[in-house]
Amino acid sequence: MSSGRAELVRELKSLRKGRGLLAGGIEQRIGPALRAACRVAETDGPVTTRDKVAARLRELADLLSEDLRDATLAAFAVAPDARLPLYQDRVHWAALRADRDPRTVRRRVDEAIAQIADLATGAAGGRTADRTHGWHTTRLRVVAALDRAQPEALEQRRIVVDEDGLREVDLTPLLPASRRDLDVCVFYGGTLVERDGRFALVLPRPLARGETHEFEVRFRLPAVQAVRPHLVCVPSLPCELFDLRVRFGGRAPRVWTLSGAAPTAVSGPAPYGNRHPVDPTGELHLRFYQLTPGLAYGARWA
Repeated sequence: MSSGRAELVRELKSLRKGRGLLAGGIEQRIGPALRAACRVAETDGPVTTRDKVAARLRELADLLSEDLRDATLAAFAVAPDARLPLYQDRVHWAALRADRDPRTVRRRVDEAIAQIADLATGAAGGRTADRTHGWHTTRLRVVAALDRAQPEALEQRRIVVDEDGLREVDLTPLLPASRRDLDVCVFYGGTLVERDGRFALVLPRPLARGETHEFEVRFRLPAVQAVRPHLVCVPSLPCELFDLRVRFGGRAPRVWTLSGAAPTAVSGPAPYGNRHPVDPTGELHLRFYQLTPGLAYGARWA
């Protein structure tokens, strides 16, 4: 365990005690590792400090599985209904809500803290330090329905702005097809434009450094075009979480997953990667954390 991650784990375990984020003297309870992870400045007062830490914990908890997310928001008194005076009270509240015993919730909180520390220190580390495009992705969720007459994918993305004045972001569809074949529709978060053969999303307003923004776009293929046998993200910018769901339908193929593979592996000969089962409904669900720019993550099948 690196010293930075270990220190963050220690500080998070200390913060969850007592009233958690609602404790008095919150500035004194926030150590250097947590200040760095939550971008808390020395000049920030108690209200700003509490707001920044709560916002960052919500953001990171949203990258976890549902059970760990709920345990996290209760443990630190971030969830409105869990603002109870003692940590053991919040654990008991979460246990009743999840229909589990308190020991299970405590284990989930410990696991969540470990994963949050991984995400926070990874996001601050060297892999994400080179942000030359003005933004990076904290969460990319893709739902692809391939069992329809017109295969389509919904891509929901949450980004964080790294430079002041961000006005637009490039869109790189995961659905493998030429751009001229794709029917593209923005559900929310901006206005679609096409420039020099690429898609871009013009944001509702210029965004400042540190702001977050979400948008969702649908990509649809023509009915006459078959889907190439892969759905893969090769990020050009840092990405903290890639959540992929694929619905194949009644006749599911054999599937292999790629996690940090060379891009050439995407279209190489099958089988390649790790074999992964498809559930009885013909659906596949994969999650990838801390994606390295330039490498491939996702699924291919045959």
